[in-house]
Amino acid sequence: MHAQHVPHVPHAQYAQLARRARTFATLALVALAPLAALPTRTAIPWLDALCSTPLFSSAPSSSDAAARPTSTSRTLSCEPLPNVPGKSVTTVLVDFPPHAFTGAHRHPGSVTAFVISGALRSQLDSGPVVDYRSGKTWFEPPGTLHDFVENTDATQPAKLLAVFVTDANCGPLVLPP
Repeated sequence: MHAQHVPHVPHAQYAQLARRARTFATLALVALAPLAALPTRTAIPWLDALCSTPLFSSAPSSSDAAARPTSTSRTLSCEPLPNVPGKSVTTVLVDFPPHAFTGAHRHPGSVTAFVISGALRSQLDSGPVVDYRSGKTWFEPPGTLHDFVENTDATQPAKLLAVFVTDANCGPLVLPP
């Protein structure tokens, strides 16, 4: 066997390489430090959640959505819940003209939506896009991101009844995303 020749590195050059290595390690540490603030989970559920999250929403682009009509709503009633102090129940009728689109928003309380007529497409918390026809319902826990809801029919309107359970005083029912 032949011994391999290891070249001699002068002390000054060695010191320079060591400084570069320390600088690289420091930059890597600074770059990765924000990851320490993320909640810790085991690798498999974390990767599963990462890989199952859609990269592209099924919602129309913002320029397409801006050109479409939006939904309109009318509060039918708002009553305090006597058996739940500090809470109220509000019913709202929401009309979706043909091809209407409502973008991302949240609600301050629990919401149950019932499609009275027509058909609506909706997406919650980047989950699957679901089509709802007359007679179908969905539920939104408080603060859930409602990515969008739309009437995909270009000729027929759609209508839904939304029932909100929120804090008393019938405050705002729609919040920014």
